[in-house]
Amino acid sequence: MTLREILQYSLWFLLYLVLQILILRSIVLFDYAFCFVYIAGILLLPAEVNRTLLLILGFLTGLLVDVFYNTLGMHAAAAVLIAYLRPFWIQIQLETKGTTERLEISMTELGIGGYLTYLLPLVFIHHAALFLIEMSHFGMIGYTLLRIVASTLFTTFLITVIQLFSKR
Repeated sequence: MTLREILQYSLWFLLYLVLQILILRSIVLFDYAFCFVYIAGILLLPAEVNRTLLLILGFLTGLLVDVFYNTLGMHAAAAVLIAYLRPFWIQIQLETKGTTERLEISMTELGIGGYLTYLLPLVFIHHAALFLIEMSHFGMIGYTLLRIVASTLFTTFLITVIQLFSKR
């Protein structure tokens, strides 16, 4: 990556974090759908990003969100999980696409179908990990599953809208 690309991705990363911490923290739809757009900073990095760097970024991002949400490492755990699974999922995507070239994770590069095929499962895994850790028992499993699905759709929708309006 060039210095310009590194700066560009760093600014987007910070934008997602600031958006999450300052604005989206208090937005909940129908008491079920929470938006955790900060994970886009991890998920939309180029495919060739070093795995160790990805795990460190996932941990630090999740930890920063944990500090502002007072959630004791839940976001850090979920963010590290998707940072760990991301390279494997990208490899599956590359095999499906039949390419070995540099893959930039964006809607223009993957198309809407490939983009959603990449994004939805990872957002779902993040939200499932986050809400299942938060639940800590299976007394309210129906409510938790509804929160996972609603939050996955809300977060994916907002990340997609941001991608549509960005010039990446």
